[in-house]
Amino acid sequence: MSSIRSFDYIIIGAGSAGCVLANRLSANPKHSVCLIEAGPPDYSPWIHLPIGYGKTMWDPSVNWKFHTEPDPEMNNRPIYWPRGKCLGGSSSINGLIFIRGQKEDYDHWHDLGNDGWSWDEVLPYFKKAEGNDRLGEPLHSQIGPLRASSIKKTHPLVEAFIKSANQLGVPTTDDFNNLQQEGVGYYQLSTHNGLRCSAAKAYLKPIKSRQNLRIITNAQVSKILFKDRQAVGIEYIQGGSKHQIASQKEIILSAGALQSPQLLQLSGIGPANLLQKFGIPIVHDSPGVGKNLQDHLQYRLIYELNQNISTNVELSSLMGRIKIGLDWLLFRSGPLSIGINQGGLFTKVMPQSKTPDIQFHLATLSADMAGGKVHPFPGFTMSVCQLRPESRGYIEIVSPDPFIPPKIVANYLTTEHDRATSIAAVKFARKIAQTNPLQGLIRREIKPERAESDEDLLEFCRNNGATIFHPTGTCQMGPSQQKDAVLDCELRVRGVGGLRVVDCSAMPTLPSGNTNWPAVMMGERAADLILQDQNNRV
Repeated sequence: MSSIRSFDYIIIGAGSAGCVLANRLSANPKHSVCLIEAGPPDYSPWIHLPIGYGKTMWDPSVNWKFHTEPDPEMNNRPIYWPRGKCLGGSSSINGLIFIRGQKEDYDHWHDLGNDGWSWDEVLPYFKKAEGNDRLGEPLHSQIGPLRASSIKKTHPLVEAFIKSANQLGVPTTDDFNNLQQEGVGYYQLSTHNGLRCSAAKAYLKPIKSRQNLRIITNAQVSKILFKDRQAVGIEYIQGGSKHQIASQKEIILSAGALQSPQLLQLSGIGPANLLQKFGIPIVHDSPGVGKNLQDHLQYRLIYELNQNISTNVELSSLMGRIKIGLDWLLFRSGPLSIGINQGGLFTKVMPQSKTPDIQFHLATLSADMAGGKVHPFPGFTMSVCQLRPESRGYIEIVSPDPFIPPKIVANYLTTEHDRATSIAAVKFARKIAQTNPLQGLIRREIKPERAESDEDLLEFCRNNGATIFHPTGTCQMGPSQQKDAVLDCELRVRGVGGLRVVDCSAMPTLPSGNTNWPAVMMGERAADLILQDQNNRV
């Protein structure tokens, strides 16, 4: 491959982790770096305006718009799974929530045999990324590139939600990212001056003119190329033509929990019987590639209010939309600066749980589906999800064609614990709605109306449950004796050389909360691991 253009490092996927890696690895001008992304640049104004989440949720130009297979436990419904397809990846289209997960999540990773991933070891990388507008040492930083901003104005609906939760024993908190996650309050958001702060905005925009960094967009990687089990380059398709790039040091796969295992399988790393089925030469028989798929399943309870304090009302009138626009133009505040969800809550509903096992997202608007057209009445939404599901799914290619999406089998609600936690979560949400002062603002329950028994509530979950967009675990790291561990604890792909996976697919278990910031943390830590490896070889 000597005649093909060559880089020290090739990063596949410009999502939450890929943008971090491009920044950190190209900081040394001696390192040449290529970042390659299947989607376009992040030019769409709907990406940068927080409330544009409702548009990008359905926009095929920046969204892969995947669907799962019909799920038996979800009454055979296929579930829509949006994923980012542009610079910034899903950080360019997500709900903006700043959550790290619980200290215990990362200590659990360490206990599973992943040295270097305990809470004390990952906290410095969370802080390295963080530029918080309010919170500081010892748990936070105010100087990192990825901004975490507080919501400027209180909202009467969120205030009522907080007070009702207090009545049920959930304490108010001003920081969901401290050592005790339990609490209710306002989320901090990945925004700055009323605009989204994606991984591309934080990590790529400031350094895009570096001479040693090449960013290629609208380029679909079709396979990783190997020589004697060493990753030596990639093949990609752009504008209908095939191209190749060589790597002198490492290739880092950061295509996400769905497409990283897909690309490994297309490249000959995966379950041997699956690869043989499609005539793909086997580079390494790795049965765990695509297994261990986990996701947060959300249930959206919808209520009609008896007062016009819902964002539905503002969005439904010309004067309301003008007010929203002026609020953003003059003060960089209001609905345009926030997106969808303002209020959050973490608590325990299962007797065996030692830490919070459910999470709420409170939206001051309502619609039939996330990102859908708002209702014509003043409404709000309480979304609740189980934080640590036991159910596991898988990802498999269905063709050697890289443009054909993989088969996504979510396997939601396949364990009794997950079903029981889901019922308890919806019951707790209803308790909040039935507790003053929130109860005094509610005219009627829209969903799950008329569901009373546990069987009825479970049926509501099956008919209405949807992803909250946190797929993980499909190229999990783990100790060598763990059969399905695709990666070692430094994120290197077992069985081959020169290849790592750095994204949510590497997580052995799902963190207790939103996954964007944990993915950024993994990018920060992986950059250090890669550079340390290189220094050790010199």
